[in-house]
Amino acid sequence: MSDHPLRIAIDGPSGAGKSTLARALARALGLRYLDTGSMYRAVAWKAMQASALDSDDVVALLDGMDLQVTADPENFRVRVGGIDVTDELRTPSIGRRASEVAQIAAVRAWLLQRQRDEAEHGAVLEGRDIGSVVLPDADAKFFITAPEAERLERRARQLGGASSAEVAEDVRDRDRRDEQRAASPLRVSPGATVINTGGEDEETSLKRLLRVVRASR
Repeated sequence: MSDHPLRIAIDGPSGAGKSTLARALARALGLRYLDTGSMYRAVAWKAMQASALDSDDVVALLDGMDLQVTADPENFRVRVGGIDVTDELRTPSIGRRASEVAQIAAVRAWLLQRQRDEAEHGAVLEGRDIGSVVLPDADAKFFITAPEAERLERRARQLGGASSAEVAEDVRDRDRRDEQRAASPLRVSPGATVINTGGEDEETSLKRLLRVVRASR
C-alpha cells in the first residue's frame, strides 16, 4: 500500500452532487477538502467589487490579491483580503460571473498552483478540471453526474427555492460555458470513474467512491 498523501480528484457539472460527496469522502478518509469552484467565485466577487468588466481588468486584480482558504470539510471557508466571503459566494449572480471568469486562461493559470499546493499533503479536490488539469496524476479520479431533472432539483434546493425557469437557465448556461470554453473544458478525464448519482442517496454513492479509492491503494 502506498504511504504518500492521498490526492483525489472529483469533477462534474452543477447539481450532480459532487460537493456533497467530496466533503463526505474527505471526512471519511480524514483528508482536507477543497472546493476549487469557490476560488473562481472569490475572483468573481473581487471583480464585481471592483467593477472589473473585461478580462484585462480581471487579470489586473490578481496582482496582490490575497486569497486564503480553510480546507476543512466540516467548515470550509474562503477569505479575500482577510474578509470571510464564503456565504456571499453562493449567490446566482456570483455563480454566473464565476463561470465567465473561469474562461480566462490567466485566471486559471493563477489558481492552478494554489490548488496543487492545497493538495500536496493529501486532499479531496472538486471542480471542473481537477482530474484533467489540476491533478492528472491523482490517486483516484471521479466524474460525478446525474440526470438533468435531478440536477435542476438539487440546484434549486441549493439556491433556496429559486424559480424552476431561473434554475434551468443557470444550470444549462453554466454547463454550456464549462463544456465549450477553450481553457480546461469540463470533460471526463482519462482514468476517471464515472459515478451517476441518479436515484441514489448520499450514503450509497459514497460507498461506491470509497470502494474505488480503497482499490487504488
